[in-house]
Amino acid sequence: MTVPGPVSGPVQEALAALPLVDHHCHGAVTADLGPGEFASLLTEARPGGGLSPFDTPAGVAVRRHCAPLLDLPRHAPAADYAARRAALGWREVNRRFLTAAGAEVFCVDTGYAPHPVTSPAELADASGAAAYEVVRLEGVAESVAARGVEADEYARRFRTAAEAAVRRPGVVGVKSVAAYRTGFALDPARPADAEVTEAARHWLAGGGRLTDPVLVRHLLWTAVDLGLPLQLHTGFGDDDIRLHRADPALLTDWLHLTRGTVPVLLLHCWPYQRQAACLAAVFEQVHLDVGLALHHAGPARSRAILEEALEITPFRKLLYSSDAYGVAEFHHLGALCFRQGLAALLQDRVDADELSLPDALRIAAWTGRDNARRVYGLPAREPPSPPPL
Repeated sequence: MTVPGPVSGPVQEALAALPLVDHHCHGAVTADLGPGEFASLLTEARPGGGLSPFDTPAGVAVRRHCAPLLDLPRHAPAADYAARRAALGWREVNRRFLTAAGAEVFCVDTGYAPHPVTSPAELADASGAAAYEVVRLEGVAESVAARGVEADEYARRFRTAAEAAVRRPGVVGVKSVAAYRTGFALDPARPADAEVTEAARHWLAGGGRLTDPVLVRHLLWTAVDLGLPLQLHTGFGDDDIRLHRADPALLTDWLHLTRGTVPVLLLHCWPYQRQAACLAAVFEQVHLDVGLALHHAGPARSRAILEEALEITPFRKLLYSSDAYGVAEFHHLGALCFRQGLAALLQDRVDADELSLPDALRIAAWTGRDNARRVYGLPAREPPSPPPL
């Protein structure tokens, strides 16, 4: 599918037409949203303060770049946008934006769903793309605890549950939100069995979310044992995160210990994209994206973010993600920001004779699609059947 947008050179043309692999996203809401409900999903902030989420870089970008897909003029007023969205209904809205994203694959984190959202299969149906699942391991651990388990059985039961979860058809990776729960300033070593049992005893007695540092370390090492690519949220998120503890550079000692095991995908990274790039440059297993930052910064700043991420990152280590959640606008806007930002920086390097055109086209295809296919072991997309004679 060709995605509309400014075209001024061969790299832009290639990226506009490239079917993307969105290696980390979430579902789109399966309900009609009132104006306040919709606006609240445009921001990582909690509601309140009398400030409109439309008055942010993301909100402005939605009114500029998403309004035309709802048959509205560019920069349509927020009230008109919300009214048109409601009139079309969530199914049509999701179909339009998911299709416009131009993705051939979505890898969907199913572990965060405070709203009713599309499953991977429903996302695939709405978009015409393939969809796979990424299992969030904190959810698996908390389910084990909720079903009841003795402390000395916790480690075995968690591993059994995690192995069962990743054996389901369509699962291609696992994810941890350790950045939210403890941050990354953890002892990098695999915890001993006795440590895990004692930590489980305290956690199970109190209940709640998994926030014990020993059990989070155990979760990360269990992820390594599962053998699938491991996604780690880093950097920017909502106010539940302590940003200084989400710097991926804090993972350095753990990355030394896990060399030669599983691919590690550093998600989002902003404002630590340079730290993430350093890790990707020196650790063979590390890859990164700048997904969440792109649609929150909008097309006007996407190039700058991508340029910083690509200063020293090997070109086979950068992946595309939207990290879209809730509103399908972000699936589309993330793709638009990525295409335009990457195309502009690569085209300028070609024009300055810093890159050959074949190299630029290779880098565009690697980052937008092929790197993710390689890391996750995704099957090649079947070409469309020719029309009947």
